[in-house]
Formats: sequence, structure tokens, C-alpha cells
Amino acid sequence: MAERSQRSNILLALITLTGVVVLVAVIGFFTLGKSPEIIQGQAEVNEYRVSSKVPGRIVEFRVKEGQKVNAGDTLALLEAPDVIAKLAQAQAMEAAAQAQSNKAQRGTRSEQLQAAFEMWQKAKAGLDIAEKSYQRINRLYEEGVMSAQKRDEVYANYQAMQATEKAARSQYEMAKNGAQKEDKEMAAAQVERAKGAVEEVSSYIKETVLIAQTAGEVTEIFPKTGELVGTGAPIMNVAIMDDMWVTFNVREDLLKGLGMGEEFTAFVPALDKDISLKVYYQKDLGSYAAWKATKTTGQFDLKTFEVRAEPLQQVTGLRPGMSVILHKK
Repeated sequence: MAERSQRSNILLALITLTGVVVLVAVIGFFTLGKSPEIIQGQAEVNEYRVSSKVPGRIVEFRVKEGQKVNAGDTLALLEAPDVIAKLAQAQAMEAAAQAQSNKAQRGTRSEQLQAAFEMWQKAKAGLDIAEKSYQRINRLYEEGVMSAQKRDEVYANYQAMQATEKAARSQYEMAKNGAQKEDKEMAAAQVERAKGAVEEVSSYIKETVLIAQTAGEVTEIFPKTGELVGTGAPIMNVAIMDDMWVTFNVREDLLKGLGMGEEFTAFVPALDKDISLKVYYQKDLGSYAAWKATKTTGQFDLKTFEVRAEPLQQVTGLRPGMSVILHKK
């Protein structure tokens, strides 16, 4: 009898406990309702990578990680002896081209001009003698004293001297007139080409001094002092702290209130305050992003969108990587 009473008491206790659990669940369902969705994003910032067009060795860093820089500040110095040697070669080629151009523009030297004139005068004298010899031999031939062969030989010599005198005169005229117009233009073009080579190498030398292009903060420095870096190798990153935004990955059923141009408020735990943001970018992350399958209930798959928003006012203390919390009801 006692055993039966004990079993009844245990059964009654279990029924009572079950009823209490069901009652609490029903009350919680109707009173608490659905908890708000929490969307976590983070602050992002634009960065640019500092690198050099020429290979070289790091001689000195003028900045440290975390240091703020202004546009035009010197960040690092490189040593590139190969480029210095190429500059010397380019300057030598420029000097040679300039000398050739000066020679073409100035014309023939006075000594060369005088020599050409003397050769012409010599040829003229030879032609005069050959002409007189031919006239004398020709008269003797007409008188029957000289043979025809002798007269032909003297005549051939006379014609040769005419050609020689004409060639000598042409050489003198050429020397007197100097280089042709085309030669002068070609020489001038060679000078410009050499100057271009010097400017090109000089621009490479400027690349051995790395300059900040925009104001920002040095976030990372990759090589150490004394290390060699190749062409285009990253040397440091500079974050543009004035160009900051917040990125959220949002399931599409939570996009209400986050459309293009819409404003909303989010909480920054690190600063313990709310900030005002405005959406300026929205893009489907594609099939590689996380989906929430709802097809088992006869509905659809929910995609994830990247939403970017920028602060409406500058937020003091907000740094890249800080969490930003958005509560969606």
C-alpha cells in the first residue's frame, strides 16, 4: 500500500513539473517575443602601397609604423648604384650628340674650307695647262706635224682635267655651304633623344626617394634597413584615415532600412557610443557567400549582401578593424 502511494506521488510531481515548463514556455513566447537580430560589421579604411620603380637597397627609413605623415613627406631612402651609372652613360651620350649637332649647325671648319678651295684652285690650274696643251697640239696636228694619236691623248687628258676641276669645285661649294638641312635636323633630333634618355634615368633616380602621396598613417613596413627590394616590391602601407567606412554583411531579409542613401545608427563598443552612418554601396556577395536555405519550408534561399556606409560626421577615435554593431528588430 505504501509503495503504491509513493508511485502516485512521483507521477503527480512529474505531471506538475511538465505543466510548469509548458506554462513558462507559453508565457515566454507571448511576452518576450522575437529577440532582435544583431549585425556586426567593422570599420575599414583606404590604403595605398608605397613601392619603387627601381630595384635598390633600403638605406634609411624616415618614418615608423603608426606615424602620421603628410603629402610630400620623405618615407624612405634607397641606394641604386646601377641607376647612377646609367645616368652617367646617358649624360655622356647627350654630350656627344650635342657636339655633333654643334658641328652640323656651325658648318665646315675654316681649315677644311681652305683646303677645299686650294684643291679647286689646283684643279683649275691643271685644267688651264691641259687646255693650252690641247690647243697647241691640235694646231700642230692641223699642220701635219703631229700624229692623230698624240692629239687624242692630249684631248683625253684635257677632258679628264675638266672633270677634275668640276669635282673640286663641287667639294668646295659643299664645304662652303656646310651640312645639309636634313643633316642638321637629324643631329638636333639625336640631341633631343639623348636628353630624353637623361630625363628618363633621372626620373628613376627620383624613385630612390620614396615620398608620401597623400596624408595618412603608416600601418605596415615590410623590409628592414639594408635589405634589397625589387622593382615594384611593396615597402610600406599608408592608411588614409580621412577615408573611412563601415562594412556589414547582411542577409537580404534584414536589408530593410539599409537601402542606398538611407541613414541609420550603429553602436561602436570600443568607443562606447552610437554613430550615424549613411549607405553608399550595396552588392550581392554571390554564390560563394553564406546562404540561409529556406526551401524546406517551401520558400526561398536568402542571399548575403555587402553593405558599406560612411559616417555622417568624423568619428574621433574610430580606427580600422573596430567592431560596429547594428540591431535589427
